[in-house]
Amino acid sequence: MRTLIKGLLIASIAFSGIAISNEKQEISTLRDETKLSEQKTPNKMFKVNNSDIKQPRNYPMQPPLIPHTIRNYEVNLNTNKCMACHSRTRTGDSQAPMVSVTHFMDRDGNFLAEISPRRYFCSQCHVTQQDAKPLVENTFVDMHQLMKAKSDPK
Repeated sequence: MRTLIKGLLIASIAFSGIAISNEKQEISTLRDETKLSEQKTPNKMFKVNNSDIKQPRNYPMQPPLIPHTIRNYEVNLNTNKCMACHSRTRTGDSQAPMVSVTHFMDRDGNFLAEISPRRYFCSQCHVTQQDAKPLVENTFVDMHQLMKAKSDPK
């Protein structure tokens, strides 16, 4: 009896493997249908919104968006162009918002005199906003809208 069950189990696994391998599986790539031997026409480059108007955040703890272009900004081990306007000493002249105090804390919560090395490369979290249509539909509903709908007697 055990041999029969074991044989049926092995057979079902083998047949399911054949069924899966016969299905055509599509892999989405940036090349679309372009062959490797051909050069694909590049996608359109969208313009960065360069309004310097603060953008609203979509969810709690979202890093603020950069409301201006950062093309040719140098951020490396020795230089951080962002800090030319956003450092504590420059915000009075530049009228740019100061970097959050959390960026001056080390991983243990101790405050530092300079920006923390783990927060030094701004574009790891902060991004520019581009003038582009979303690639997928966004069905995000803000928490305040959900709470209002919940309390609304309709």
